[in-house]
Amino acid sequence: MEIKIQRLGHKGDGIAEGHVLVPLTLPGETVEGDIHDGRMDAPRILTPSPDRVKAPCSHFRQCGGCSLQHASDSFLANWKSQVIETALAAQGLTADFRPIHISPPRSRRRATLAGTRTKKGALVGFHARRSDTIVPITDCHVLHPDLMATLPALEQITRIGGSRSATLSFALTRSDAGIDCAVTGGKPLDEALRMALPQFIQHFARLTWDDDTVFTETPPVQHFGTVAVTPPPGAFLQATPDGEATLVAAMLEATQGAKHIVDLFSGSGTFTFPLAARAPVHAVEGDRAMIAALDHGMRHATGIKKVTGEVRDLFRRPLMGDDLAPYDAAIIDPPRAGAEAQVQELAAAGPAKIGFVSCNPVTFARDARTLIDAGCRLNWVQVVDQFRWSPHVELAASFTRAHM
Repeated sequence: MEIKIQRLGHKGDGIAEGHVLVPLTLPGETVEGDIHDGRMDAPRILTPSPDRVKAPCSHFRQCGGCSLQHASDSFLANWKSQVIETALAAQGLTADFRPIHISPPRSRRRATLAGTRTKKGALVGFHARRSDTIVPITDCHVLHPDLMATLPALEQITRIGGSRSATLSFALTRSDAGIDCAVTGGKPLDEALRMALPQFIQHFARLTWDDDTVFTETPPVQHFGTVAVTPPPGAFLQATPDGEATLVAAMLEATQGAKHIVDLFSGSGTFTFPLAARAPVHAVEGDRAMIAALDHGMRHATGIKKVTGEVRDLFRRPLMGDDLAPYDAAIIDPPRAGAEAQVQELAAAGPAKIGFVSCNPVTFARDARTLIDAGCRLNWVQVVDQFRWSPHVELAASFTRAHM
């Protein structure tokens, strides 16, 4: 069947008339192929888009790590901004958009790879598209070279600690001291495995197996502003250093002039410590290990204002009016589900300045609507693309009370 691609869906697949999903296509292209269950998984491009380019990576057709390497950089920049504009429009909102920031190739400092044992040895790589099959990667245009350098060691670990019936997960994070590797899904950490794993000490700053630390050669430190912090294994971290820097700069601008700041969903202090260079900050996070890491960093920091930490489930126990009263600025960086309950409290009795970081345009637009309905003004939106060649997009935004 011959069909024409009308637009891209939120996962990056082309969508044709009748809501047929066609991967690896672009709007305006005419394609043909067999359709099964509403998908054309092997399209033949009859009329290519002028925005179509040759994918730089040899693994692109098989690997599920990237889905949009066939699109030009300019197309992707416009499309990702439009995704956010469309989400806002669905809530009846518009915004002043700043130019998108795009992280360069080979700059991802964290990723999760999969490993499995085979008859001949082991495979380590990314999952294929819509499949449990693992695609081994010899070169990657997304990951930092330091992450790629661990592949031989990960293959050996898979042989030692994996099984034919299970898939290992390697959460890798590049740190100032080396690679932090958190392994899950492997064999139980018995005495034999515990004795075998230290042979990889030259490859990793820290190696953890499920909840057990096998070794820490050097603490895998991250620097948030001027403060050194060692996040817990597998903890959330912004995907690229330059993307983080852009988001931090946006939050500094959104809270400029504030004298007391609350950092909601603070993690281990990505925004807390840069903000604390200017004003006291109270960090609130539901993960106890992250707050412990933040607290340890604070105790060894110099040259910053007072930082306090609080373990609190902001979904079940959002900060209320009295809790928010001491602060004239707040920043919030919730998970993909957004923070509906906390945003309602910010809207009702929150600080005059709010900096918002989001990885989900739809939940951001919903929460922005809540703030605006309560009298806030959306000043600007900064689009940040840390996940190059994927449909994922992030943003930072500034809100102020309308009377300011």
